[in-house]
Amino acid sequence: MQIINQQSVIWEDSHLHQDVPSLTPYLIDDKPDAPIVLVIPGGGYGHRAYHEGEPVAQWLNQHGLHACVLRYQVAPIKEQETIKQGQQAILTIMKLKQEWGLTPDSKIGVLGFSAGGHLAAYISNCYLQEGESLSRPDFQILCYPVITMKEKTHGGSRANLIGETPSHTLINQHSCEEQVHDQTPPAFIWSTANDQAVSTSNSLAYASALQLKDVPYELHIYQDGRHGLGLADEHPATVDWKQACLQWLEHYII
Repeated sequence: MQIINQQSVIWEDSHLHQDVPSLTPYLIDDKPDAPIVLVIPGGGYGHRAYHEGEPVAQWLNQHGLHACVLRYQVAPIKEQETIKQGQQAILTIMKLKQEWGLTPDSKIGVLGFSAGGHLAAYISNCYLQEGESLSRPDFQILCYPVITMKEKTHGGSRANLIGETPSHTLINQHSCEEQVHDQTPPAFIWSTANDQAVSTSNSLAYASALQLKDVPYELHIYQDGRHGLGLADEHPATVDWKQACLQWLEHYII
């Protein structure tokens, strides 16, 4: 199995951050039918955490999945432009699948951490349409995600995305638990009970919303683990999330 790290795909220039937005593909040369996963690092919408980007794409490659890492706009964010960048990333992957040697039927998923989990959840529920293409992913993987913009939110993520004093309309529009519908794709969610940065109630609220709409999901709440663990290779209480996720993908998605 050969892993091919392609040149980043830049679809729009930005005067605020170089090469934003852009996608960096991590492809496997002998897996044309394998799913491709859009990896969205966290960072409170204020930065992009490296350890939740490229290392995660490489881990996916090791397990037979293609990946792309999204470089998205962080603060200052103008009119929630980052949301559209996430939606556009799905459409860009759809356009480039054939060029990258993937079959038209290759599934596209999203995997996001923390604020990246918020972006992944949001674009799993709210779509752009471009011609006949709809930016709906086939599955979502949310790692200690920010979900709500309400009381139990992560303050920095909310301030960076929708402002310090957002309206009730903006808060509701960007609370992912309010956006779930019967066409929301299946979800794998994990968090830790003692996360001091992003309350586990975010994951629970999203799971409850999925349950109400009969959307398939798997939820893991681990007893111990600080926020921002990423792959969690050195944390015995949560390291098993990766195997649980791969089993979920194998049994229900692939």
